[in-house]
Amino acid sequence: MKHFFTITLQIILFTLLTVITQIGGLIYIFSLIISKKWRIPVKFKTAAIFLGLYLMATLLLVPIIAPLFGREKIVNSEKIRPTNYMTVLLNRNYVVPELNKLLLHTATALADTPIKISYLDANFPFLNKFPLLPHLSHNDGKKIDLSLVYETPEGIIVNQKKSVSGYGAFVAPKPEEYNQIENCLTNGYFQYDYPKYLTLGSINASLVFSEKGTKELMQAILQNETLGKLFIEPHLKTRMDLKHKKIRYHGCRAVRHDDHIHIQLK
Repeated sequence: MKHFFTITLQIILFTLLTVITQIGGLIYIFSLIISKKWRIPVKFKTAAIFLGLYLMATLLLVPIIAPLFGREKIVNSEKIRPTNYMTVLLNRNYVVPELNKLLLHTATALADTPIKISYLDANFPFLNKFPLLPHLSHNDGKKIDLSLVYETPEGIIVNQKKSVSGYGAFVAPKPEEYNQIENCLTNGYFQYDYPKYLTLGSINASLVFSEKGTKELMQAILQNETLGKLFIEPHLKTRMDLKHKKIRYHGCRAVRHDDHIHIQLK
């Protein structure tokens, strides 16, 4: 019975690590093999081996191998940073070179502004069609989520967010605005606002959504010829008075987009 429980737990861990990081499950298998051969009695031996191998693979090996699959790490700069470094540690910061160029061009367009590009989930480093859950389409290196822009009550734009993960801090419709969220939930799409459970904690309660900053960010993105689509919730599109044909509605089968912007290449 104990052996069965151990095998079951290992299968669960393998699956979970693969789903979350793509490479974690494979590294876990290697860790089990090394731990079994390395007979020195050390507490938490397998966990320590896994952590060491995983960090080495994520920080050193994966960036070298990923280009063989047509992907590369997002190029960080003073203007381009992850909203949360878990994105990097979980290997969710890989894109095709064309998307890196789009981000760099956008950063250049924003050079004289206080606005920075804070990215959320992009794609895994390997294999098209490998799902990056919980997203429906982040599986080809051509998609990325970006954080909205926020400002202080005095109107000063800051590079801070309202949730630890970067997701789930919604900018809800005002009473006079069209409420697509309510429409989707009423029609049975229960998952539409589930990112509210993925915040990992609320922070910076005094910050408010920056219409000016987010609009400026979106206009800089929309200047790129390689952009295919940009998703944001309809009430925010209306609030910012944006009418570009590449700004689309993502549909009720996805999740609400008033906590982030989704962009993808053609």
